[in-house]
Amino acid sequence: MNDQTLQGLVEKISSEDFGRKFKHRAFFNGRLRTTGGRYRLQDHDIEINPKMLTEHGSNVLIGIIKHELCHYHLHLEGKGYKHKDPEFKALLKKVNGLRYAPELKSEKPGVERFYIYKCEKCGMLYQRKRRVNTARFVCSKCQGNIKLVEIHEYR
Repeated sequence: MNDQTLQGLVEKISSEDFGRKFKHRAFFNGRLRTTGGRYRLQDHDIEINPKMLTEHGSNVLIGIIKHELCHYHLHLEGKGYKHKDPEFKALLKKVNGLRYAPELKSEKPGVERFYIYKCEKCGMLYQRKRRVNTARFVCSKCQGNIKLVEIHEYR
């Protein structure tokens, strides 16, 4: 699905479920990490996380679109558009939108690793979470050259 298809879907859901037109833009935003979508108050556009479609399917995507359209229509009418407002909760329940976006599998913490370096001169070991530029750094004990020995990975 691309941005044009998403725009058409949002306009269709808005007219069928809300009985009002959607007059602004709807598009995918791959930079969204912790949310399913976002309604922008300044320009009234709706952004959708594309991972919601790829990981959870079209039913979840439609629920997220309904959630963002609740924010959209209530804000434009001057009613309570925030999550805590009773108008928002009632409209969300009426249109059967999602209250919370499901957790993304790709955002769960994955494999952590650490790097073990060894001084070539004195044998001192260094354990680091980040890679070290061995051409730039030397051993703190004897100023000998350090070398990457191994990479440990764990969950």
